[in-house]
Amino acid sequence: MSASDRPPYHPETRLVHAGTLRSPFGETSESLFLTQGFVYDSAEECERRFASAAPGFLYSRFSNPTVAMFEERMAAFEGAQAARATATGMAAVTAALQGQVRAGDHIVAAKALFGACRWVVEDFLPRFGVASTLVNGLDLDAWQQAVRPNTKVFFLESPTNPTLDVIDIAAVAKIARAADARLVVDNVFATPLWQSPLALGADCVVYSATKHIDGQGRCLGGIILASEAFIAEHIHILLRQTGPSMSPFNAWVLLKGLESLHLRVRRQTETAAIIAEALAGHPKIVRLIYPGRSDHPQAAIVAKQMRGGSTLVAFEVAGGKTATFRFLDALRLVRITNNLGDAKSLVTHPATTTHQRLTAEQRAELGITDGLVRFSAGLEHPDDLVNDLLTALKAV
Repeated sequence: MSASDRPPYHPETRLVHAGTLRSPFGETSESLFLTQGFVYDSAEECERRFASAAPGFLYSRFSNPTVAMFEERMAAFEGAQAARATATGMAAVTAALQGQVRAGDHIVAAKALFGACRWVVEDFLPRFGVASTLVNGLDLDAWQQAVRPNTKVFFLESPTNPTLDVIDIAAVAKIARAADARLVVDNVFATPLWQSPLALGADCVVYSATKHIDGQGRCLGGIILASEAFIAEHIHILLRQTGPSMSPFNAWVLLKGLESLHLRVRRQTETAAIIAEALAGHPKIVRLIYPGRSDHPQAAIVAKQMRGGSTLVAFEVAGGKTATFRFLDALRLVRITNNLGDAKSLVTHPATTTHQRLTAEQRAELGITDGLVRFSAGLEHPDDLVNDLLTALKAV
């Protein structure tokens, strides 16, 4: 179904119904098609499908009915014309960037990126002759000054991981457009519920579906969303020929996750705001960052481009790594892990996990101190979480 043919349902309704394909059995839940290939009524039909002259599925590395349902539902939720699912979020990021560039091209990206994303931009793509420049994403002049005649792609995440900076997507998109470059936005921390990068001028949005979309720690997945032309020109053939395919089983799990995503993210966002309020002003917290608060450094941008805060809170514990590890080890309800967006509340120490590859100087530049903690709100009762965090702080 094309974007123009989709009924104008609310997001909550699209998350339950969009893209559903039913077999002749008329099942209520989406079908799980665990097949690697498909058969054809004739050799002529097979030829027509491979030539894209007839609709239908060919091979689950290319497309699969269950994966197609997930792609269509995500496109309907995001407000995108088209989508392609991938095995992981990093596969989505890598394909979205790599599919647009060739040797001799140039990428401009914000310095504040998830560690693996920064590695792709800073280390991986340059191996194939694609130059990169990292800038302070909050500084619009830095984006402008980094543009070269061969600049093809801008890349950012907002809010950023882990310090929750909020970059002005519309302003960066305007600079990219003037440079004849395309903007890719990683929207994981905001989710499509609270931020719509395509409506703000981005050309492509990527997600790790492993996070809020699954939301229950069960499987990996990623997705790329953009216009039909963007997907056809930059993504479709790359995924078809290189094979970072999403498993049909994972697509089925993610479809079930989408049905409750708006309920989970709303509750998690409310809880994150409560946590931020409880920790604000605590004598053992020297810095607290939450996009839903008026004291957020980019509060004006948050108000302009986001419809809600975030499910994440960042805060710095006084006393550096030793004190922070005491705090983390004293937690009883909140669990230490490197995931986020889960039904269970999770906490991460970025300096020694997601961003440990960066030098101390690079982490300092991004505000990733040895005392910084990234908290991901789950679905537990907020009072229990506040009690757990405040009790653990007594160990500092």
